[in-house]
Amino acid sequence: MEEQIAKNSRNSSKPPSSDGLKGADPKPKPKSLRKKTNQKQGGQEGHTGHTLEQTETPDHTIHLPVTTCSCCTDLTNVQATNLDCRQVFEIPEPKLEVFEYQSEIKICPNCGQTNKGQFPEGVNSSVQYGPRFRGMLVYMQNQHFMPAARLSQMVSDLYGTAPSVATILNASSRIHDNLASFEEAIVETLSNSKILHVDESGLRVVKKLYWLHSASTETVTFYGVHEKRGALATDHFNILPQFSGRLIHDFWKPYFKYDCDHGLCNAHHLRELVFLFEQQGQLWAKDMFELLLDMNVFINEQNMQLSSEQMEPWIKWYREIIADGWAGDPLPKKLPKKKKRGRRAKTKAQNLLVRLGEFEESVLAFFHDASVPFTNNLAEQDIRMIKVRQKISGCFRSVHGAEYFARIRSYLSTARKQGRNILDSITDAINGTPFHPAVSFSS
Repeated sequence: MEEQIAKNSRNSSKPPSSDGLKGADPKPKPKSLRKKTNQKQGGQEGHTGHTLEQTETPDHTIHLPVTTCSCCTDLTNVQATNLDCRQVFEIPEPKLEVFEYQSEIKICPNCGQTNKGQFPEGVNSSVQYGPRFRGMLVYMQNQHFMPAARLSQMVSDLYGTAPSVATILNASSRIHDNLASFEEAIVETLSNSKILHVDESGLRVVKKLYWLHSASTETVTFYGVHEKRGALATDHFNILPQFSGRLIHDFWKPYFKYDCDHGLCNAHHLRELVFLFEQQGQLWAKDMFELLLDMNVFINEQNMQLSSEQMEPWIKWYREIIADGWAGDPLPKKLPKKKKRGRRAKTKAQNLLVRLGEFEESVLAFFHDASVPFTNNLAEQDIRMIKVRQKISGCFRSVHGAEYFARIRSYLSTARKQGRNILDSITDAINGTPFHPAVSFSS
């Protein structure tokens, strides 16, 4: 019970939200895993800063004349010798521009046929919102997680018009349908990538637990919603069954069914090691904690693929620490009761020792291949937003709504990673011409 109570986000996989209120015990103090350096805090020499700078083409120029001297005479007709310019960057008053299309109607004098001018594509009603405005609704709802009712209120305050909740939802439905080809393209891109990060997290849909699955690289993101967490879901999305590169994950067992190389997230290992040496006093765990960090620093400093001679002493040290762990007999004084069926339950230390030993190649994948990351942080950052979304907007009221969100969010995340303007990208998708990610198998 004491060990269970001692678990927190720093020494286990529990989320930070479970640590309690600020200042409450046992909320852990933040502790960086980075090695100390001699560099000062803040921006380093050569760092490119960003600041607001004056523009050479201001939209409005306001002249401030000098008409009298502060102590003696009239200066109205005296020419200025210089100008002191200050610029204020301000947004104009928000306003919707209304474009009226007037289609001529003409009757042919020869045959009496009535003829009308053709409206532009997409102009289908007597009154409607334009694609950029609808794109903004999709952007605010899916990028910043605003509930439809509150989004309608915000637009009313800014622009003087309140789109209905149905209008907002219809915009998401339209862009979801237009992104079908985009989703096919990212599935192909991710299936052929060299390194792929995957993760999953629960979400509430119609009062039931569903799962949001993510698969991503540095330039492409895929999200999919499924009622299952394991292989049934990952098979359904058809990315991992085709994947043959290096799969980075957090040791969720269903991932090992796929015939590809694996890389395990060492951030998870570090947290478990912290628990073992802080709460159970196991010295081997402290040695392994420091070794993994030192190996990561070493490979980053080399900035190149290591030779067998360079790796050998490190791997030898790694195996010696595991041997020390087993030699120290991590079994508690009182063994867990043997189950009626199956194997005797292992302790937390034993489970970690087995993983570090039997899956050595996956744990040290970052050391054998410099292109493999040390952690699965990319996937965890990609998946974290669903928790933020649920805190702001609550659960999804329908499976279709969750699926719409997942596909649209895949598009937004990919656009962001590829340096594209989000609103322009959404507008293109509303118009039926979404961008497709550039196929790059090096990611």
